[in-house]
Amino acid sequence: MDSIKLMMDEHKTIKKGLAIIRKMSISILDDGEIPYDNFKTIIEFMRNYADKHHHNKEEGILFKKMQVELGAKTVDAPLSGMYIEHDYGRLFIKTLEQALERVKASDKDSRVDIIANAIAYTDLLNRHIEKEDKVIYTFARRALNTDAIKDVDDKCEEIEHAAEVKSLQSTYIDIIKELENKWMYCNV
Repeated sequence: MDSIKLMMDEHKTIKKGLAIIRKMSISILDDGEIPYDNFKTIIEFMRNYADKHHHNKEEGILFKKMQVELGAKTVDAPLSGMYIEHDYGRLFIKTLEQALERVKASDKDSRVDIIANAIAYTDLLNRHIEKEDKVIYTFARRALNTDAIKDVDDKCEEIEHAAEVKSLQSTYIDIIKELENKWMYCNV
């Protein structure tokens, strides 16, 4: 298993989700309706696929291996930025969910909070993915020795296998395909 390639492929799926969130936000501006169920589904995707599944491999395996093997002086500053951005993403998702609940409870002014948090999240993650794909992952491939990369690959393979048993990947990829068909290829 090439774990870095796998994580880059996961980024492609996550970016599809980000594009869907953007389309849903635009639809709120266009017609004022809030697609609650679709937001709930995409929040679940971001929490379970992007954060728990994907970020677990980054934070729990790759970034830790980089810190151990390459040393704090080399990687702590850029990796701290990645951790902070992961935390900001979690905050945007949480406040997006809270805004959705407020609007459901008749607080129409919170519609702007839905759009603000959704767009802030998509902007943050698109920029974040770009940095990981072009800088962090490239540096890891170049700087980590063969044994360290193999260890990362083996640990990621364990996570992938455990997730496959639960059909996590296929479930969330299917969800993205379904939402793409609704939001990206059709006029809603």
